[in-house]
Amino acid sequence: MSEEHDKHQDPTTKYPQPEYPEQTQMEEHPGDEAAMQPKPDYGYDTYVGHGRLEGKRAVITGGDSGIGRAVALAFAREGADVVISYLEAEESDAEETARVVEEAGRKCVRVPGDLSVEENCKKLIDRAVEELGHIDILVNNAAHQMTVEGVMDVSTELLDRTFKTNIYAMFWLVKAAIPHMPEGGSIINVGSAQAYKPSPTLLPYSATKGAIVTFTEGLAQDVVQYGLRANVVAPGPIWTPIIPASMPAETVAQFGGQSPMGRPGQPAELAPVFVLLASDESSYLNGSSIDVTGGQPVG
Repeated sequence: MSEEHDKHQDPTTKYPQPEYPEQTQMEEHPGDEAAMQPKPDYGYDTYVGHGRLEGKRAVITGGDSGIGRAVALAFAREGADVVISYLEAEESDAEETARVVEEAGRKCVRVPGDLSVEENCKKLIDRAVEELGHIDILVNNAAHQMTVEGVMDVSTELLDRTFKTNIYAMFWLVKAAIPHMPEGGSIINVGSAQAYKPSPTLLPYSATKGAIVTFTEGLAQDVVQYGLRANVVAPGPIWTPIIPASMPAETVAQFGGQSPMGRPGQPAELAPVFVLLASDESSYLNGSSIDVTGGQPVG
Protein backbone atom coordinates (compact mmCIF):
# COMPACT_ATOMS: atom_id res chain seq x y z
CA MET A 1 0.00 0.00 0.00
CA SER A 2 1.45 3.39 -1.01
CA GLU A 3 2.22 6.17 1.43
CA GLU A 4 -0.32 8.37 -0.36
CA HIS A 5 -3.02 5.71 0.06
CA ASP A 6 -2.22 5.49 3.78
CA LYS A 7 -3.40 9.09 4.17
CA HIS A 8 -6.95 8.10 3.31
CA GLN A 9 -9.27 7.01 6.10
CA ASP A 10 -12.74 5.60 6.57
CA PRO A 11 -14.79 8.68 7.61
CA THR A 12 -16.78 6.65 10.13
CA THR A 13 -13.65 5.92 12.15
CA LYS A 14 -11.77 9.16 11.55
CA TYR A 15 -12.96 10.57 14.86
CA PRO A 16 -14.21 9.07 18.16
CA GLN A 17 -17.67 7.54 18.20
CA PRO A 18 -20.05 7.56 21.16
CA GLU A 19 -20.37 6.53 23.90
CA TYR A 20 -18.59 9.60 25.29
CA PRO A 21 -17.94 10.27 28.98
CA GLU A 22 -21.08 11.65 30.61
CA GLN A 23 -20.67 15.42 30.86
CA THR A 24 -22.82 18.48 30.98
CA GLN A 25 -22.20 22.21 31.31
CA MET A 26 -25.87 23.23 31.50
CA GLU A 27 -25.16 25.16 34.69
CA GLU A 28 -22.26 26.95 32.99
CA HIS A 29 -23.84 28.00 29.69
CA PRO A 30 -22.48 28.86 27.08
CA GLY A 31 -19.91 26.11 27.65
CA ASP A 32 -16.14 25.68 27.75
CA GLU A 33 -14.37 23.86 24.92
CA ALA A 34 -11.37 23.00 27.08
CA ALA A 35 -13.59 21.00 29.45
CA MET A 36 -15.02 18.72 26.73
CA GLN A 37 -14.08 15.04 26.44
CA PRO A 38 -13.02 14.18 23.82
CA LYS A 39 -11.67 17.55 22.73
CA PRO A 40 -13.24 18.91 19.52
CA ASP A 41 -10.95 18.99 16.49
CA TYR A 42 -10.90 22.47 14.97
CA GLY A 43 -8.21 21.72 12.42
CA TYR A 44 -5.09 22.94 14.20
CA ASP A 45 -2.99 19.93 13.16
CA THR A 46 -4.59 19.34 9.78
CA TYR A 47 -5.91 22.42 8.00
CA VAL A 48 -3.56 23.61 5.24
CA GLY A 49 -4.24 26.94 3.57
CA HIS A 50 -3.71 27.71 -0.10
CA GLY A 51 -4.15 31.50 -0.21
CA ARG A 52 -7.79 31.34 -1.28
CA LEU A 53 -8.77 34.28 0.95
CA GLU A 54 -5.58 36.29 0.68
CA GLY A 55 -6.09 39.90 1.77
CA LYS A 56 -9.74 39.43 2.77
CA ARG A 57 -11.26 40.63 6.05
CA ALA A 58 -13.87 38.58 7.91
CA VAL A 59 -16.25 38.96 10.83
CA ILE A 60 -17.16 35.69 12.57
CA THR A 61 -19.75 35.69 15.32
CA GLY A 62 -19.38 32.99 17.93
CA GLY A 63 -15.75 32.83 16.84
CA ASP A 64 -14.31 31.79 20.17
CA SER A 65 -14.88 28.02 19.94
CA GLY A 66 -16.53 25.19 18.02
CA ILE A 67 -17.41 25.89 14.41
CA GLY A 68 -16.46 29.56 14.79
CA ARG A 69 -12.93 28.73 15.91
CA ALA A 70 -12.45 26.22 13.10
CA VAL A 71 -13.61 28.82 10.57
CA ALA A 72 -11.36 31.52 12.06
CA LEU A 73 -8.34 29.23 11.85
CA ALA A 74 -9.11 28.15 8.28
CA PHE A 75 -9.73 31.73 7.14
CA ALA A 76 -6.45 32.87 8.71
CA ARG A 77 -4.47 30.06 7.09
CA GLU A 78 -6.10 31.02 3.78
CA GLY A 79 -4.84 34.61 4.22
CA ALA A 80 -7.70 36.51 5.88
CA ASP A 81 -7.68 38.81 8.91
CA VAL A 82 -10.58 38.16 11.26
CA VAL A 83 -12.75 39.81 13.88
CA ILE A 84 -14.40 37.40 16.29
CA SER A 85 -17.35 38.13 18.55
CA TYR A 86 -18.30 36.13 21.64
CA LEU A 87 -19.89 36.44 25.07
CA GLU A 88 -17.70 37.87 27.81
CA ALA A 89 -17.87 34.53 29.67
CA GLU A 90 -16.05 32.93 26.71
CA GLU A 91 -12.93 35.08 26.97
CA SER A 92 -10.53 32.18 27.61
CA ASP A 93 -11.76 30.33 24.51
CA ALA A 94 -11.53 33.56 22.49
CA GLU A 95 -7.92 34.02 23.56
CA GLU A 96 -7.07 30.57 22.21
CA THR A 97 -8.71 31.38 18.88
CA ALA A 98 -6.78 34.64 18.67
CA ARG A 99 -3.56 32.79 19.45
CA VAL A 100 -3.91 30.33 16.55
CA VAL A 101 -5.03 33.04 14.11
CA GLU A 102 -2.03 35.21 14.99
CA GLU A 103 0.22 32.16 14.82
CA ALA A 104 -0.92 31.87 11.20
CA GLY A 105 0.38 35.40 10.63
CA ARG A 106 -2.99 37.14 10.49
CA LYS A 107 -4.71 39.76 12.61
CA CYS A 108 -7.40 38.72 15.10
CA VAL A 109 -9.58 41.35 16.77
CA ARG A 110 -11.60 40.15 19.78
CA VAL A 111 -14.94 41.88 20.41
CA PRO A 112 -16.94 40.55 23.39
CA GLY A 113 -20.64 41.35 23.59
CA ASP A 114 -24.13 39.89 23.66
CA LEU A 115 -25.51 40.03 20.11
CA SER A 116 -29.10 39.65 21.30
CA VAL A 117 -28.77 43.40 21.96
CA GLU A 118 -29.01 45.44 18.75
CA GLU A 119 -26.54 48.06 19.88
CA ASN A 120 -23.86 45.40 20.36
CA CYS A 121 -24.34 44.24 16.76
CA LYS A 122 -23.76 47.78 15.53
CA LYS A 123 -20.70 48.12 17.77
CA LEU A 124 -19.24 44.89 16.39
CA ILE A 125 -19.48 46.07 12.79
CA ASP A 126 -18.16 49.52 13.69
CA ARG A 127 -15.16 47.95 15.43
CA ALA A 128 -14.50 45.65 12.48
CA VAL A 129 -14.49 48.59 10.06
CA GLU A 130 -12.30 50.60 12.40
CA GLU A 131 -9.74 47.79 12.69
CA LEU A 132 -9.86 46.28 9.19
CA GLY A 133 -11.18 49.05 6.94
CA HIS A 134 -13.98 47.02 5.38
CA ILE A 135 -15.66 43.59 5.58
CA ASP A 136 -15.38 41.01 2.80
CA ILE A 137 -16.96 38.11 4.69
CA LEU A 138 -19.66 38.06 7.35
CA VAL A 139 -20.19 34.71 9.10
CA ASN A 140 -23.30 34.67 11.28
CA ASN A 141 -22.50 31.67 13.48
CA ALA A 142 -23.42 32.68 17.06
CA ALA A 143 -26.43 30.81 18.41
CA HIS A 144 -28.37 30.10 21.56
CA GLN A 145 -29.72 26.59 22.14
CA MET A 146 -31.36 24.87 25.11
CA THR A 147 -33.23 21.58 25.27
CA VAL A 148 -36.84 21.50 26.47
CA GLU A 149 -39.43 18.80 27.19
CA GLY A 150 -41.73 20.16 24.48
CA VAL A 151 -43.75 23.24 23.62
CA MET A 152 -45.28 23.43 27.12
CA ASP A 153 -41.78 23.79 28.53
CA VAL A 154 -40.86 26.80 26.35
CA SER A 155 -40.80 29.99 28.39
CA THR A 156 -41.22 33.40 26.81
CA GLU A 157 -37.76 34.24 28.13
CA LEU A 158 -36.18 31.28 26.31
CA LEU A 159 -38.10 31.99 23.12
CA ASP A 160 -37.10 35.64 23.20
CA ARG A 161 -33.44 34.87 23.94
CA THR A 162 -33.21 32.24 21.19
CA PHE A 163 -34.84 34.35 18.49
CA LYS A 164 -32.91 37.51 19.37
CA THR A 165 -29.56 35.68 19.33
CA ASN A 166 -30.18 33.45 16.33
CA ILE A 167 -32.30 35.49 13.93
CA TYR A 168 -32.72 39.09 15.13
CA ALA A 169 -28.95 39.50 15.40
CA MET A 170 -28.58 38.18 11.87
CA PHE A 171 -30.86 40.92 10.54
CA TRP A 172 -29.08 43.59 12.59
CA LEU A 173 -25.58 42.46 11.57
CA VAL A 174 -26.41 42.15 7.87
CA LYS A 175 -27.98 45.62 7.79
CA ALA A 176 -24.99 47.13 9.58
CA ALA A 177 -22.39 45.31 7.48
CA ILE A 178 -23.70 45.76 3.92
CA PRO A 179 -22.61 49.43 3.59
CA HIS A 180 -19.06 48.29 4.43
CA MET A 181 -18.91 45.25 2.13
CA PRO A 182 -17.29 45.75 -1.28
CA GLU A 183 -18.43 43.90 -4.39
CA GLY A 184 -17.53 40.23 -4.23
CA GLY A 185 -18.38 40.03 -0.55
CA SER A 186 -19.95 36.94 1.00
CA ILE A 187 -22.51 36.50 3.79
CA ILE A 188 -22.56 33.02 5.32
CA ASN A 189 -25.37 32.18 7.74
CA VAL A 190 -25.26 29.06 9.87
CA GLY A 191 -28.46 27.08 9.74
CA SER A 192 -28.98 23.49 10.86
CA ALA A 193 -30.45 20.18 9.82
CA GLN A 194 -32.99 21.08 12.52
CA ALA A 195 -34.49 23.55 10.05
CA TYR A 196 -35.74 20.61 7.98
CA LYS A 197 -36.23 17.84 10.56
CA PRO A 198 -36.94 19.64 13.85
CA SER A 199 -36.79 17.89 17.21
CA PRO A 200 -39.49 18.74 19.77
CA THR A 201 -36.75 18.99 22.40
CA LEU A 202 -35.08 21.80 20.43
CA LEU A 203 -38.24 23.60 19.35
CA PRO A 204 -37.15 27.26 19.83
CA TYR A 205 -33.75 26.60 18.25
CA SER A 206 -35.26 24.64 15.34
CA ALA A 207 -37.75 27.43 14.64
CA THR A 208 -34.95 29.98 14.35
CA LYS A 209 -32.95 27.74 12.04
CA GLY A 210 -35.94 27.41 9.71
CA ALA A 211 -36.21 31.19 9.75
CA ILE A 212 -32.52 31.50 8.87
CA VAL A 213 -32.91 29.38 5.75
CA THR A 214 -35.90 31.42 4.58
CA PHE A 215 -34.22 34.70 5.44
CA THR A 216 -31.10 33.76 3.51
CA GLU A 217 -32.99 32.65 0.41
CA GLY A 218 -34.69 36.05 0.26
CA LEU A 219 -31.56 37.94 1.26
CA ALA A 220 -29.58 36.34 -1.56
CA GLN A 221 -31.95 37.83 -4.13
CA ASP A 222 -31.65 41.24 -2.51
CA VAL A 223 -27.89 41.59 -1.99
CA VAL A 224 -26.90 40.83 -5.58
CA GLN A 225 -27.67 44.48 -6.30
CA TYR A 226 -24.64 45.29 -4.12
CA GLY A 227 -22.45 42.64 -5.74
CA LEU A 228 -22.75 40.35 -2.71
CA ARG A 229 -23.83 36.75 -2.14
CA ALA A 230 -25.58 35.04 0.79
CA ASN A 231 -25.63 31.33 1.56
CA VAL A 232 -26.33 28.88 4.38
CA VAL A 233 -24.23 26.12 5.91
CA ALA A 234 -26.58 23.63 7.59
CA PRO A 235 -24.70 21.32 9.98
CA GLY A 236 -26.01 18.11 11.44
CA PRO A 237 -24.76 16.95 14.87
CA ILE A 238 -21.42 18.67 15.46
CA TRP A 239 -19.26 18.22 18.57
CA THR A 240 -19.05 21.76 19.96
CA PRO A 241 -19.43 23.40 23.40
CA ILE A 242 -23.10 24.17 22.77
CA ILE A 243 -23.81 20.43 23.13
CA PRO A 244 -22.77 19.87 26.78
CA ALA A 245 -23.97 23.41 27.54
CA SER A 246 -27.52 22.69 26.39
CA MET A 247 -28.13 18.96 26.87
CA PRO A 248 -28.21 16.56 29.84
CA ALA A 249 -25.24 14.27 30.43
CA GLU A 250 -26.93 11.09 29.21
CA THR A 251 -27.83 12.75 25.90
CA VAL A 252 -24.33 14.14 25.45
CA ALA A 253 -22.84 10.66 25.95
CA GLN A 254 -24.72 9.37 22.88
CA PHE A 255 -24.56 12.56 20.82
CA GLY A 256 -24.19 12.00 17.09
CA GLY A 257 -24.65 8.26 17.31
CA GLN A 258 -27.81 8.48 15.18
CA SER A 259 -25.82 9.74 12.18
CA PRO A 260 -25.08 7.22 9.41
CA MET A 261 -21.44 7.90 10.31
CA GLY A 262 -22.14 6.69 13.83
CA ARG A 263 -20.56 9.81 15.27
CA PRO A 264 -20.93 13.58 15.38
CA GLY A 265 -19.03 15.78 12.98
CA GLN A 266 -16.05 17.79 14.12
CA PRO A 267 -15.70 21.56 13.59
CA ALA A 268 -12.70 20.92 11.33
CA GLU A 269 -14.96 19.01 8.94
CA LEU A 270 -17.12 22.10 8.32
CA ALA A 271 -14.40 24.72 7.85
CA PRO A 272 -13.66 23.89 4.17
CA VAL A 273 -17.30 24.58 3.26
CA PHE A 274 -17.06 28.07 4.76
CA VAL A 275 -13.82 28.68 2.88
CA LEU A 276 -15.51 27.70 -0.37
CA LEU A 277 -18.48 30.01 0.21
CA ALA A 278 -16.18 32.86 1.25
CA SER A 279 -13.92 32.51 -1.77
CA ASP A 280 -14.33 33.88 -5.27
CA GLU A 281 -14.46 30.27 -6.53
CA SER A 282 -18.11 30.07 -5.44
CA SER A 283 -19.23 33.17 -7.35
CA TYR A 284 -22.40 31.48 -8.67
CA LEU A 285 -23.41 30.00 -5.33
CA ASN A 286 -26.10 32.32 -4.00
CA GLY A 287 -29.13 31.49 -1.88
CA SER A 288 -27.90 27.93 -1.46
CA SER A 289 -27.92 25.73 1.63
CA ILE A 290 -25.05 23.28 1.96
CA ASP A 291 -25.87 20.43 4.34
CA VAL A 292 -23.02 18.90 6.34
CA THR A 293 -24.72 16.05 8.16
CA GLY A 294 -22.63 12.91 7.70
CA GLY A 295 -25.31 11.45 5.44
CA GLN A 296 -28.30 12.12 7.69
CA PRO A 297 -31.18 13.08 5.33
CA VAL A 298 -32.64 16.55 5.79
CA GLY A 299 -35.34 16.50 3.13
